[in-house]
Amino acid sequence: MKKRILIGREREIAELKQSLESDRSEFIIVYGRRRVGKTYLVDNFFNYEYDFSFVGGHRLTKQKQLKNFAKAMKKYAHLNRQPQYASWDDAFDALEEFMEGLPENKRKVIFIDEMPWIDTPQSEFVDALETFWNGWAARRQDIVFIASGSSTSWMMDKLVENQGGLHGRITNNIYVRPFTLHEVEQYMRSRGAAWDRYQLLQTYMIIGGIPFYYSLLNVKESLAQNVDRLFFRKNGELRIEFEELYSALFTNTDKYTCVVKLLNNKHEGMTREDIEKSTGLNKSVLSTVLSNLERCDFILRYSQFGNKSKGSIYRLVDFYTLFYYRFIDGFNAQDEEWWSHHLQSPTIESWQGLSFEILCLLHLAQIKQKLGISGIATAASSWRYVPPKKKEREETIEKGTQIDLLIDRADRVINLCEMKFSVKPFRISDDYEKKLRERMSLFQEKAKTNKTLVNTFVTTFGVAGVEGRSIVNSEVTMEDLFAR
Repeated sequence: MKKRILIGREREIAELKQSLESDRSEFIIVYGRRRVGKTYLVDNFFNYEYDFSFVGGHRLTKQKQLKNFAKAMKKYAHLNRQPQYASWDDAFDALEEFMEGLPENKRKVIFIDEMPWIDTPQSEFVDALETFWNGWAARRQDIVFIASGSSTSWMMDKLVENQGGLHGRITNNIYVRPFTLHEVEQYMRSRGAAWDRYQLLQTYMIIGGIPFYYSLLNVKESLAQNVDRLFFRKNGELRIEFEELYSALFTNTDKYTCVVKLLNNKHEGMTREDIEKSTGLNKSVLSTVLSNLERCDFILRYSQFGNKSKGSIYRLVDFYTLFYYRFIDGFNAQDEEWWSHHLQSPTIESWQGLSFEILCLLHLAQIKQKLGISGIATAASSWRYVPPKKKEREETIEKGTQIDLLIDRADRVINLCEMKFSVKPFRISDDYEKKLRERMSLFQEKAKTNKTLVNTFVTTFGVAGVEGRSIVNSEVTMEDLFAR
C-alpha cells in the first residue's frame, strides 16, 4: 500500500522511531480524541508493515471479537484454517507461539487498535493482556507492542494508571494532539485548497484541529457551503457526529456531558468548586471527569493571577462542541443553507469573538514567538475582579472586570492580552481606550503588582491607527498565529 503523507507529528514520529530502535521490548500506547488521526499516524509510520495487527469492533460480543482475532491470526500466520479461541488467554497464547516462530534477528511489531472496544464486560481481556506482557513479551528484547484507542477514560484507567499487573509497564505514552493552525494550513495545501488564511482561521473556529473533519471539506466549495452541507443539512456528517463523540471517548458519558454543557454556558470559565456545586458530582468522580476532558483538549485549565494553587479556571475549548451547542443542539431552523444566509448576523459575530479568544489561548506558543519571549520563563493565567457585595443602602461605583489572558514573564513584565476578531483592522474608540486604562489601573491596585504592564492586542488584521494609540504596546495578528 502506498505510504500517505504525514502532516506535522514530528514529536510522535520521533517517539515511535526511538521505540522501534531500542534494545528492549516496548509497550506503547497511542491515544487521543476521536478522529484526531491516531491510526493514521501508526499505519503510516510503519507503512502497514506489521507482524500482527487487530482492530477491536464497536459493540461486539466477546465471542465475535475472538472470532475476528482468529481471522487476523489466520491472515498474518498464513494458516490454512481459521483457529478458534475460547478465551483471550487462548488468543494471546496463540499470538506468543506465532511470534516465537518469526526470525530472531528482527523486531516484531504488534498493533492492536481500538483496544477499549475489545474489553467487553466479563471478557477478562485486560487480565490476559497482563499475562501476555509480563509473562512473555517484557522478558524479550524484540517486541514492539502498540495499543491504541479513542476511549481516553479506558486508556487511562486500564493502562496508564493500572494498579494491577500492568502498573508501570507502559514504556511510551504518546498523546496525539489536534493540529495547530500551521498544520491545518499544511494539510489543506496538500489537498490543493486555495483558501486564504482568513478562511482557514474561521474553519478552525468551527472544527478545531481535528484532521478527519478537514478531510470532509470539499476544497472546491466555499467554507459557508461546507458548513451548510456538513452541519445544517439533514443527516449532515458533522451534525450526527456529536452522538458518537462523547460515548466513544468516555465511559459514564452523562457525567462528562453534564460538565461540558455547564461550561458551555459559562464562556468566562468556572472554578472547580463552582462546577462541583452546580453538577453535584462528588470530588473523586469530578476529578476523573475534569482530568480526562483536559487530557483530550476539550477543556483548558489555567490559574488565576496571584493564586497558582487554588481557584483554577476551567473553560470549554473544543471548537466542534462549542459550535454544535451554539448552532445545532436544540436549534429548530429548517433552512439547510442557514449558515450562508446568516453570515452577517449578530449571532455569528458574537460567536466569532468568543471562538477567536479560545483560538488565541490555544496558540500561546505562537503569541510568545511573535512577542520575542519564547526563551523567557512565563506563566499564563487569567484575572477577574468581583467587587465586594454592597451593604444595604450603600452605593459603590466599582465594577467587576476580567482579563482572559495575562502572560507573566520572568523579566518582570506582564502582557495584558486583548483578543479581538474583526473582518478589518480593529479600531480602538476613545471610550474603549479609557476602559482599558482604567482596567490596567485596577489590576495594578488589586493584584498588588509593581511589574511593568504592557497591552498586547491579538487581532485578525491588526489595530487601525496604532501610531496614535499609546495604549497599544505590542501586536500579534492572524498571520503570526499560523507560525510553526
